[in-house]
Amino acid sequence: MTHLRKLMLEELERRNYSQSTVRTYVRTIEDFAQYFKRPPDQLGPEHIREYQAYLFRERKLDANTVNQRTGALRFFFVATLKKGWSIAETPYPRKVFRLPKILSPDQVARLIAAAPTPFYRMLLMALYATGLRRAELAHLKVNDIDSERMVIHVKGGKGRKDRDVMLSPKLLDELRQYWRGLRRRPKVWLFPGNRWHTGERPIDTKVVWHACRQAAQRAGLGDDIHPHTLRHCFATHLLEDGADLRTIQILLGHRDLEETTIYLHLSKLHLSATASPLDKLPLSPAETKDE
Repeated sequence: MTHLRKLMLEELERRNYSQSTVRTYVRTIEDFAQYFKRPPDQLGPEHIREYQAYLFRERKLDANTVNQRTGALRFFFVATLKKGWSIAETPYPRKVFRLPKILSPDQVARLIAAAPTPFYRMLLMALYATGLRRAELAHLKVNDIDSERMVIHVKGGKGRKDRDVMLSPKLLDELRQYWRGLRRRPKVWLFPGNRWHTGERPIDTKVVWHACRQAAQRAGLGDDIHPHTLRHCFATHLLEDGADLRTIQILLGHRDLEETTIYLHLSKLHLSATASPLDKLPLSPAETKDE
């Protein structure tokens, strides 16, 4: 491990950043240095601007991803190297706001039914029933399932925050069937890794991604369905069924209510409840001319 890498890791750990953020930041600095074939502490604002342009032009990354990379570079220069940072010299790209894809309840049912294995089916059911992120799902422990209170304890979620979500009776039945079918009952992880689910580590988050991708292809729902799609469906369908935004915010683990308001844009109920101003205009029917 190089001295710079060690310093950066120490600064990240002192701030209690999540492991996924640590990996992203470290990889970004490595990529930055490899692009210029020079140590990163020998590079400056002009190199950052060139690197940003390269990410857009050649790597075809979107603005939100480039923003994340820029944040990693800022952390390295400010927190690790103790150098100044000028927003004027190295601006953050303007963020792009895109509405996520939402499946109807019937499409979600098709997706779950199309899972190629019972284990994949259960993972998809769990994603939709809880709204968990795929890393949160993969890292559930056996004692996180509280069947007395009918809640699931999510520990160390995004931002290292704990929260509780509802435990669906249907999901509980599915989990009990899964449990009875295991060769060896897990002691720690709810979903242990390896083929027979007997590993000492939890399943990789890629397993959750593959479960979603394969089921979507089998159901004919396209290639743009991923685990986060079911999280969006969970929140949107709750809103359409009458749940309030504050409750959905807590269930999703959002820090700010503004993050949760995106589901107002996605809810059919809220969109159709607002009439178009065209409907109030006193227009006469269009005249048809004889040919």
